[in-house]
Amino acid sequence: MVSWKDKFPEELQKKIEEVDQKIASQLNKMDEQALYNQQRVLELFKKHHVAEEDLVDSTGYGYDDVGREKLEKIFADYFKTEDAYVRPQMVSGTHAISTALFSILRPGDTLYYLTGMPYDTIQEVIGVAGNNPGTMDEFNIKFSYTPLLENGKVDYETAQNTLQDDSNIKVVAIQRSRGYATRDSFTVKEIAEMIKFVKKLIPNAVIFIDNCYGEFSEAIEPTFYGADLMAGSLFKNAGAGIVKGGAFLVGNHDLIEGAAARLVAPGVGKGEGATWGYMRDFYQGFFMAPHTTVQAIKGSIYTAALLESMGMDVSPAWDAPRTDLVQTVIFHKPEPMIKFCACIQHYSAMNSYVDPVPSYMEGYEDKVIMASGSFTEGSTIELSSDGPLRAPYALYIQGGLSYEHVKVAISNAVNETFYK
Repeated sequence: MVSWKDKFPEELQKKIEEVDQKIASQLNKMDEQALYNQQRVLELFKKHHVAEEDLVDSTGYGYDDVGREKLEKIFADYFKTEDAYVRPQMVSGTHAISTALFSILRPGDTLYYLTGMPYDTIQEVIGVAGNNPGTMDEFNIKFSYTPLLENGKVDYETAQNTLQDDSNIKVVAIQRSRGYATRDSFTVKEIAEMIKFVKKLIPNAVIFIDNCYGEFSEAIEPTFYGADLMAGSLFKNAGAGIVKGGAFLVGNHDLIEGAAARLVAPGVGKGEGATWGYMRDFYQGFFMAPHTTVQAIKGSIYTAALLESMGMDVSPAWDAPRTDLVQTVIFHKPEPMIKFCACIQHYSAMNSYVDPVPSYMEGYEDKVIMASGSFTEGSTIELSSDGPLRAPYALYIQGGLSYEHVKVAISNAVNETFYK
């Protein structure tokens, strides 16, 4: 039989074979996790009696949308929270985060980030970057954060002083994923420690989790350990590449009601919001999420191992704990970063003939190079890569609907970047 890698140089073929053997046990662990999470999701579909009629969409105001209400109960059950808000009207994870924070914070309150400066689009929401209308700064909502230690971990000593000194801190935010930083993403175990730390010092503060890229990446979630409110995107992990748009919030009932009032209108809240043509995708996407998320993570493990064998600086390492989809590769120079990113575009299902060009994007301060030949625009559960054109020239690779696609694309990118 002709092998898919026959066209590669013998050296690369040998590296791929060695990587396959090395990572086999890690991939098996991820398969076991997918089985565990899939069983949990299936049990919830059974518990809530999901049926064909739940897939019927609503229009207009969206009153009495039975399928929408049942889906939100399933989300709340899965994340072990009091309530959930799952809507196509939230256009992205950033929109869900902005909605949640604006629903809680009032003029004079302080938003505090325990995990360092948040990533670019949230900086724009706060008003510390860009010059946009409607930011938190415009509403006199204060912002502070504690920089992370050199090893990328939380500086608890400094954070304790800040939390005790600022009586106006109303929301303590934790960002699970690394964003455009080179630090490791935080595991749920680490986040659980952060939650315990905050609740001991200021028990009345709202602990908010930006969980984008994190759902189903572990067998546990931050809300299991007392987080009050958490946001995620439906065209990332929780939608399995099936959902075309939308986002979700899960958390305490009063906070979910507040977020719904902020998104729609006071007095209306969760009662309105038509689901149009989304319900079948929402249900099917959530059902497939445990499997698809693990497919993407298995691809990240392969990516880390192969690029590590090429002498590249990768994070996380192939055998490190996984808590989200993101795999970082540091190129130290712009040229190979751009070339590798272009290769991923060229081995995508959509727009494979396109050459990505670094350019400015809404919500970002630097030029960004991005490869995303996805069926849904911006669907980072599908294979994509992006990164800002600034030192250390780190490319963030994430997603993959199938392990096979990631393996083919990354292997070809390594061949064309390093062997040609």
